[in-house]
Amino acid sequence: MTTSPFENTTAFSGFSVDDVEAAARFYRDTLGLTVTGAGEHGTAFIELPGGARVLTYAKPDHTPASYTVLNFPVPDVEAAVAELGRRGVTFERYAGTPMETDEQGIFRGGGPLIAWFTDPAGNVLSVLQDS
Repeated sequence: MTTSPFENTTAFSGFSVDDVEAAARFYRDTLGLTVTGAGEHGTAFIELPGGARVLTYAKPDHTPASYTVLNFPVPDVEAAVAELGRRGVTFERYAGTPMETDEQGIFRGGGPLIAWFTDPAGNVLSVLQDS
């Protein structure tokens, strides 16, 4: 049996932002995550709970992702939405769409409760019920 060339590596995902330092401040100061290497070579790593990490990198012609780039499972979506709101996060409202959210910004139309918000570069993130 052959071995994989990735056998001894740790994979990570990445996405672009228009301003790495603004993104690093948001992920660190607003979301409370550890951010390493901010600004070095136009990149920063977001350290996620559980040991995973995500690379953000500056892209001059950045266009925000039109899909959710990071999902944060939480035990209580309503509590997470309330706390993030206190920290200045604004939740997306998808009125008149199949993903219509309530006044808190929470989608309750089937599947896990979920609420979407954006980072300073406009990339979509979510908190979703973890059970």
